[in-house]
Amino acid sequence: MMVGRNSSELPPGFRFHPTDEELIMCYLRHQAASRPCPASIIPEVDIYKFDPWELPEKAEFGENEWYFFTPRDRKYPNGVRPNRAAVSGYWKATGTDKAIYSGSRYVGVKKALVFYKGRPPKGIKTDWIMHEYRLSESRSHPSKKNGSMRLDDWVLCRIYKKKNQARTPERKVEDSLAQIVAPSDASEPQGYKFPRTCSLTHLWEFDYMASISQLLDENAYVSFNNQETISNNGTRGVEKYQPGQVPLQHTDTMKFHVNPMYELQLKRMFYTTGYGR
Repeated sequence: MMVGRNSSELPPGFRFHPTDEELIMCYLRHQAASRPCPASIIPEVDIYKFDPWELPEKAEFGENEWYFFTPRDRKYPNGVRPNRAAVSGYWKATGTDKAIYSGSRYVGVKKALVFYKGRPPKGIKTDWIMHEYRLSESRSHPSKKNGSMRLDDWVLCRIYKKKNQARTPERKVEDSLAQIVAPSDASEPQGYKFPRTCSLTHLWEFDYMASISQLLDENAYVSFNNQETISNNGTRGVEKYQPGQVPLQHTDTMKFHVNPMYELQLKRMFYTTGYGR
């Protein structure tokens, strides 16, 4: 756990957890007006000159989240879009902006951003999150003085690292394998549950998958596409074709013997892997 350099502003046991309204009304407004804040524990740092994992060392106070007053520059000389580039990546906005009210008065905006390593649009998403707070009037009259790229003198940023609960690729494969459940009662034939996406090779490697010798049976055979059913006595059923399908010519060399109890299992396997589409 990383802590800021100086935590003497608050007594032991106290934590800095202001609301969105308090951040706007008691801190950002005071900073923008060059008035002292209730507690001098939010440093002035240009966060875009650092990567997010370097910022906790620049903070005056914080354990799992860190607050900063930072300026914003323009991305283009004649535009109002902020420059989000950092040292080894960039911040990208996510979601929609949240309006902040003090009573019924609109006082500010909260924007959520995620840090990506690399260059857009091929950046790699990280777990670092920023909540950016700006005053409601900061965009009303954007000023440009003497060719300056400055967009806002001050915005307030809250930086934290999201706890990563994502599964690793190996764990995802294990979870997919675990979805295959063997029949609970051997006396009643039941289909196996296959994962939504898997390769045909993986299907054959499953321990619960019946072997080919079990699937093939000389007592009955059924065509995959249900275009016709052939019984043991050689009688052919009525053939039904979908529009645009070409009927298959069945010969003795083309007969594929399949045990009826495994027919549904094989169909699901082929449609799951895409071979039946």
